[in-house]
Amino acid sequence: MEKISQKDIEWLLSPKEEFRVEDTVREEKVKELSFRRRIVKALLSVLLIAGLGILPFFILIRTAVFLNVTKGINGWAALLAGIGATVILLVIYVVALFRRIKNKKLLFQFGLGGVSTLVGGFCIYGLLYLSSVNAKTDSVREVYRSLHPILRVAVATTTLAENDLVITDIKRAPEDYIDMGLTPLQSSMHYPQDDGFVHAIDLRTVGHSEFRNNMLKWSLDAMGLNTLRHVGTADHLHVSLPKGE
Repeated sequence: MEKISQKDIEWLLSPKEEFRVEDTVREEKVKELSFRRRIVKALLSVLLIAGLGILPFFILIRTAVFLNVTKGINGWAALLAGIGATVILLVIYVVALFRRIKNKKLLFQFGLGGVSTLVGGFCIYGLLYLSSVNAKTDSVREVYRSLHPILRVAVATTTLAENDLVITDIKRAPEDYIDMGLTPLQSSMHYPQDDGFVHAIDLRTVGHSEFRNNMLKWSLDAMGLNTLRHVGTADHLHVSLPKGE
């Protein structure tokens, strides 16, 4: 039997170059996979945070529109119900975020008071004020309070994400259509409706990308509002409160 030399033993025990290459490749693949997982986890976290941030505003408008349109509840009462639903959701956020605090009763009281003030203040702001940045003309700002309260809060909500949103028109009379060279509409939502409020606005789409315009339309549709892209007298997005069933 042929004897195994010391040289052969050393060769067997020494790490081979190809093995080292394989180990390096394997380590690089593991690192790459780990990096991809971190990226995916970070993206999911961002989407989750964004979703949790958007959800309260969606609940606010969607609840108000549903109760007003489907259940026939007065616009102000429906808006208050939407505020209530939003406050409940945000209180749940607060309790979940500070769940380690032992005094749950005190946490709930402070959370409820703070959240109610925040949501109520935001809605009052949206009901009473329209920035000149978001109005095409001073006349649009002057008739802003003639707009249905749910639409006013919807506008305020939308401007949080779209700060250069511009309302081009709110209240109209039959004469306005004649001035534009159009036949006056008999049932325009830009006229004051039975509740005394205007139920429609026009939003500027000119100068914006189609992606932005489509996202704006989709967002307002998701809130339960009616949207229609008009390209007649001027390209704009017509947004209105749906008629009751």
